Amino acid sequence: METYLICLAVAVLGGLMLSRLTKLLNLPAVTAYLVAGLLIGPFFLGRLDVSGLGFNSLEQVESFSVITQTALGFIAFTIGNEFRLSQLKAMGSKAITIGIVQAVVATLVVDAVLICLHLAFPSVISVPAAITLGAIASATAPAATLMVVRQYKADGPLTRLLMLVVAIDDAVGLLLFAASFGIANALERGSISLISVLVEPIVEIVLSLVLGAIMGWLLNWVEQFFHSRSKRMAISVAFVMLTVGLSTLEFHIGPVHCCFSLLLVCMMTGTVFCNVCETSEELMGRIEGWTTPLNILFFVISGAELDLKILANPLTLLIGVIYILARSAGKYFGAYGSCKVTRCSDAITKNLGITLLPQAGVALGMAMTATNLADGAIVRNVVLFSVLVYELVGPALTRRSLLLAGEIRPEGKTSARTPNKA
Repeated sequence: METYLICLAVAVLGGLMLSRLTKLLNLPAVTAYLVAGLLIGPFFLGRLDVSGLGFNSLEQVESFSVITQTALGFIAFTIGNEFRLSQLKAMGSKAITIGIVQAVVATLVVDAVLICLHLAFPSVISVPAAITLGAIASATAPAATLMVVRQYKADGPLTRLLMLVVAIDDAVGLLLFAASFGIANALERGSISLISVLVEPIVEIVLSLVLGAIMGWLLNWVEQFFHSRSKRMAISVAFVMLTVGLSTLEFHIGPVHCCFSLLLVCMMTGTVFCNVCETSEELMGRIEGWTTPLNILFFVISGAELDLKILANPLTLLIGVIYILARSAGKYFGAYGSCKVTRCSDAITKNLGITLLPQAGVALGMAMTATNLADGAIVRNVVLFSVLVYELVGPALTRRSLLLAGEIRPEGKTSARTPNKA
């Protein structure tokens, strides 16, 4: 127990100390947390095998998955707060159009490029692996985006649209991956399952939205019995934890495997709660302060999970670079074209695509599912490599795009250590 507590303390302190350096370099704090994770992970300080100094193995890092899952739940819950009816009326149709188009275009571009690579060099990558990587390309990580928006207090049309698109992207990505992975399996086995391609992904999305809506209504109902701000915040924290736990349940209804998407469930909980509770905005602000150490741990642990052994494989690096370039082009031009069609401003049209590049947890989950393919190891390693690149570079690119759009104000020189003046 003491080793685990020391590891967590070192993770938070290491991330915070390194954030001072990235501040001097004008990089987001998220980058510092990820690099701190790499430094205290099993490929650097962890190799010294000094108890408590760092994470000594990937197995030890994975033992903290309850923390990363809980943090992801709070992040999704906060993003759900963006789906207020007033915002949906203003830009809901634009967000849905852009969210669908940019995900589909990214998938198609990666599919086309990797299938062409297969046709030129059949031994490098198989068609099932190419199709699966195309679907994984649709996923965008909401965590890094939200942390950049929070750190710089970004606000404006681009920021609000970005949060909606990132949320919609998760549902679209689930459908694209389920369909593509089903086709990939069919190509390998010679038969296709309509249940796994069509029924199960729709069931997962519907069940996730229903569970999230129920939890949002219940949270609002329970909170009515408490008037203290601290107790209401405690109730909200407990409900998000409960929601994260329930979203891990799996069961079967006949031949259909039923499960939930943690991100969708918690997003829906936040969406329903913020639309039925009159004081939700003030409460969300208090929860944001409470979850700061949890979010730091999420990114430090995510950095420690990045397997650097993949950098020794030239084939993985080659396919990874091609995947990153194709996905980046698909995301950018998919967002650019759909913004043009929906008549967004020039600031949004030129900058939205760049902010959709970060990729992490959802993509890694899809990659783990894809290990069942004959070429599953290549899929997993390519996604690990791309996550390493996107997570280190993506937050800085997001910050730059928000700056260019004029939605990040220059940080003041205020300090919490300065005494209040009477």
